[in-house]
Amino acid sequence: QVHLVESGGASVQAGGSLRLSCAASGLSAHCLGWFRQRPEKKREGVAAIGTNGVTSYADTVKGRFHISKDNANNTLYLQMNSLKPEDTAMYICAADVGATWCTYNRPATLFNFWGQGTQVTVSS
Repeated sequence: QVHLVESGGASVQAGGSLRLSCAASGLSAHCLGWFRQRPEKKREGVAAIGTNGVTSYADTVKGRFHISKDNANNTLYLQMNSLKPEDTAMYICAADVGATWCTYNRPATLFNFWGQGTQVTVSS
């Protein structure tokens, strides 16, 4: 049974940093991604990492966010620096088994497994 559990969300001030974690049990995915859901906005991919370790980022977070994974512990991370109020969202990790390509804008509908999300709130 595949299970994704996010943690690390919090309320921070603009300019601050957070590290999100996604514990993935029973899974060996070809593409792992972080999405965010902002109020009244469509769910959007912000970062992705493939099995070869190649990473991909949305322009809105490039240079500020860093995605990584610990294969030994089956954990996905998202380091978020220089946070802005517009980064406020529910952050959700997802996994796509069998993906042949992996970028931040891989359609959400192609991801097989999803976590419940962790809330990040950035105040100005």
